Amino acid sequence: MFSSICEAVQHRPWPLPQHRWRYYQEWNRALFLHWHISPEALRPLVPGRLDLDILEGQAWVSVVAFTMEQIRPRYFPAFGPVSNFHELNVRTYVTHGGKAGVYFLSIEAQKAVSAYLARRISGLPYMRSVMRRDELAPVAAFHSANTAKGFGLDAWFRKGPDIRQKTPADLWLTERYCLYQDIGSRLYRYDIHHLPWPLQEVALERLELHYQVGGLDISERAPDLVHYALGVKVLAWGKARI
Repeated sequence: MFSSICEAVQHRPWPLPQHRWRYYQEWNRALFLHWHISPEALRPLVPGRLDLDILEGQAWVSVVAFTMEQIRPRYFPAFGPVSNFHELNVRTYVTHGGKAGVYFLSIEAQKAVSAYLARRISGLPYMRSVMRRDELAPVAAFHSANTAKGFGLDAWFRKGPDIRQKTPADLWLTERYCLYQDIGSRLYRYDIHHLPWPLQEVALERLELHYQVGGLDISERAPDLVHYALGVKVLAWGKARI
């Protein structure tokens, strides 16, 4: 399985890292909610060393709610009580040194122990939130509540057909092969690899969102674009200082 993932690189914008990947994980049953915003509103929330990635004059912010499964270091088995958990992140799109990636404005995990270990191992600023999913057809739902921050998501949605012809915006928003994070005064890049996201259409039945990060509040606006995906198998490398 791992060799087949590594051999499929035609869709990548740059080659795989030369050294070995360190972690395996699965990002499953993902709901993507995307908003375009002005670059001026976003710039204060992103480290100055990162350039905002712009699509047709607009910056974008996405809320991505999914289930992390089978996360484990290379050569070690997954341990379900820690390895499997729901996650929600609020991300935007940036570039550095010609490599387009994502930057997390917020990142939350369902389990306290998973959030703690992810924070200690990766350096990403995971917080714990109360999350659950409802997968009763035809309407599915994802719920998250972070009372400490006042963050919340309640989304009810219907999954639609596969997207056979992805638009440039579909690809721009989902096919990202690294993420960036500032830890103290240092900036790091985390490389990842997976096959292209198998995107599906999705119809929102109801959305209640409460996320205000810095001066950015997307709570009162309907998303400009939405996607759903069954998931991808992901290889991840350790953080590299830049």
